Amino acid sequence: MPDEQLMSGADTIFALSSGRPPAGVAVVRVSGAGARFALETLAGAVGEPRRMGLVTLRDPTTKEALDRALTVYFPGPASATGEDIAEFHLHGGRAVVADVLAALGRLDGLRLAEPGEFTRRAFANGVMDLAAVEGLADLIAAETSGQRRQALAQASGALGAAVAGWRERLVGIMALVEASIDFSDEGDVPTNLVASAQTDVAALQRDVAAALDGARRGERMRSGLVVVIAGPPNAGKSSLLNALARREVAIVSAVPGTTRDAIEVHLDLDGLPVTVIDTAGLREGADPVEKEGIRRARERMALADLVLWLEPADAPGEAAPEVLAPLWRVATKCDLAEPPPSDSDSKRDAVRHRVSARSGAGLDGLVVDLTAAAAELIGGEPPLVTRARQAQALDAALAALGEANRRADSHPELIAEDLRRAAAALGEVIGMVDVEDVLDAIFRQFCVGK
Repeated sequence: MPDEQLMSGADTIFALSSGRPPAGVAVVRVSGAGARFALETLAGAVGEPRRMGLVTLRDPTTKEALDRALTVYFPGPASATGEDIAEFHLHGGRAVVADVLAALGRLDGLRLAEPGEFTRRAFANGVMDLAAVEGLADLIAAETSGQRRQALAQASGALGAAVAGWRERLVGIMALVEASIDFSDEGDVPTNLVASAQTDVAALQRDVAAALDGARRGERMRSGLVVVIAGPPNAGKSSLLNALARREVAIVSAVPGTTRDAIEVHLDLDGLPVTVIDTAGLREGADPVEKEGIRRARERMALADLVLWLEPADAPGEAAPEVLAPLWRVATKCDLAEPPPSDSDSKRDAVRHRVSARSGAGLDGLVVDLTAAAAELIGGEPPLVTRARQAQALDAALAALGEANRRADSHPELIAEDLRRAAAALGEVIGMVDVEDVLDAIFRQFCVGK
């Protein structure tokens, strides 16, 4: 729902919209009714809209030259925020940026932007829907090429366009049902309107359900496939984590119980995000602190997408615990032991990999296997649904559509109410209904200048 205060343009905001100086170029952005005034005051004139010009920026009080810079003016509503925007492309030194920001701050009606305020104005003015806003946040946070592709599709409005299409179809369906209620006694109104509407509802159900099928994959791409390294003490868990990370992130010791809490490493495997978690060794008779680490380890295993169960090649232990996720048995320290007889795993799942963190043996094969697993679980074309919030709203819409479709012999008024609930749920996905608490949480994620 648009924010009336933002749309009124009472405040003109400004901020550094590029990286922290020093840098080759720094971009300061101004948005609001006073953007043109700010540009005229510092640059002396406003050039042709959407065309950069080289000017000398001067302090409005002392007339001292601040920088030779490129400036550009974007009149609203055809701008990134839907308001008038001025941009100053400066030399990226700290003093230049600080003095230009200070000069803007002394102008009447201008203030420093809050985190996410530029994007929030874009949403309030209808330039971006809520799903696109979330995509922009993900694009800024993207660490792998897979995350970038998915976030860019969201930020470009892929989900918003799909939801808009579903809402348009739903409005047509609601019109049929409403007609059957309001004009049932008219001779020229068909008698099978509700039956026709329910056929359309079933088709819409299938399309929404198909989009929801990719929701789990979308969330995994955002946060990374979670791989938990588990096993008994001294099985080489921390050594394997360090080897996969190619740096020392976990303490390695021969003393059992060294690892007390989960340690995470984020990997980029062929553009796919994978979070590998080292956990405390599982054993009986641990001290209270270690017991807490073991409890957390079991908790992580329960939530993992994949578990690597480690045991030394020269001292295989008992069978791995039951977990919901796929579990791969990995024999470690294989440089210290000969491969076991082929029938030694007959009572347990076979060892999938034999590795040595010290020599590097088997690590390449393990990484290739992890990459393939990540590609299977989160690869492919970017899904429409990427966040739990979006999935929950679409689940609610799907449930309401299901209720409407099950009311074949019910009063049309009840079907119409189900359809209204479905429309409201779809509106939540793109922010067409009041979701103020959601908005606050989302925009707090942005940095100042976005």
